[in-house]
Amino acid sequence: MAIAFLRHGSNAVIGLGMLAIVAAALAGAFLPAAPAVAIGVVLFFLTEYGTHRYVLHAPPARSAFIRTLQHRLHYDHHTEPSRLDLLFLPWWALAPILLVFGVVYFAITRSAGVTFSLILGNLIGLLYYEWVHYVAHIPYQPRTPFGRWMKKYHLWHHFKNERLWYGVTNPTMDFVSRTYARVDDVEKSGSTRVLYP
Repeated sequence: MAIAFLRHGSNAVIGLGMLAIVAAALAGAFLPAAPAVAIGVVLFFLTEYGTHRYVLHAPPARSAFIRTLQHRLHYDHHTEPSRLDLLFLPWWALAPILLVFGVVYFAITRSAGVTFSLILGNLIGLLYYEWVHYVAHIPYQPRTPFGRWMKKYHLWHHFKNERLWYGVTNPTMDFVSRTYARVDDVEKSGSTRVLYP
């Protein structure tokens, strides 16, 4: 199962990036900042909800090129939720995102150590996100009660109502943003498969 996970999307690149940052820190290339790693993880989880709701579920763009990206990055995943090649973030989308985050982090901190530590935290959060998302879409029953609940939670987003339950790894921002509802209180949407008919 883990080997299959690493074969898709940017997952192997994420893992290698994490190892490269740790190796560079151990080699003395920069001074790591453990609190920044934790902050990077938290920042990822805070942006997870907003990215899913406001970027990946954004209305179709006027540009044909951007619409093609929207389909590959999320719309088609809703159309065919069991296709693993549509499930994960592709490496060609990950690279510019990391570059932008790195530039912003360095502009704020002026420290290579803090910047790489924040990026490491982002990558840890992203790899966890990709794993939880993967488990939600394959025929596997998570071992923990929370894992089983999060799997159901994400599948409600895909098969009950795509305008609710945007959190993939946790429901926190759904509660804050009022996109959480009891599943029994929600009508089934007719557009979970085709986001913008």
